[in-house]
Amino acid sequence: MSPVFRRESEYTFKIYSNEEERIHIHVLCGGHEAKFWLEPQVELARNTGIPEHKLNEIKKIVEKYADNFKEQFRQHIGKRIDD
Repeated sequence: MSPVFRRESEYTFKIYSNEEERIHIHVLCGGHEAKFWLEPQVELARNTGIPEHKLNEIKKIVEKYADNFKEQFRQHIGKRIDD
């Protein structure tokens, strides 16, 4: 199960189950994907094809909702661990 945490503009923000526990968010856009660490600060971890100008826009969205994404991540990981 890969819950979607948010959709905004052309971006979908989600995580993948059974992945590492370091808090992060994946962003899907036009068949491409980026991964952002949320702690200790918002930072691009990996990009597979999203243009630089869109990455800047995405980072601003991630920063805006970082606390919400962290909480959603913790809730999802907790559910996964307890299963």
